[in-house]
Amino acid sequence: MADWARAQSPGAVEEILDRENKRMADSLASKVTRLKSDSDFTSVTSLLTGSVKRFSTMARSGRDNRKLLCGMAVGLIVAFFILSYFLSRART
Repeated sequence: MADWARAQSPGAVEEILDRENKRMADSLASKVTRLKSDSDFTSVTSLLTGSVKRFSTMARSGRDNRKLLCGMAVGLIVAFFILSYFLSRART
């Protein structure tokens, strides 16, 4: 038998209903949070997919773009190592 059916006074019924309402509100809030994070993940995935498609198109489009692409890749790798070097020096 439900808790509210065992209650003896109207105040007890209100308290039980309030607890149930709070429990359901918390459950709904967690579901909304989960949906928002799924939506954020979907938007990031679509952004990365679009970037990869543009990158692939640029790589296939010709010799001049390949030189630019290689230069950018080398530059990013060098920048990463320089940044990691400075960060490791800053910690010590």
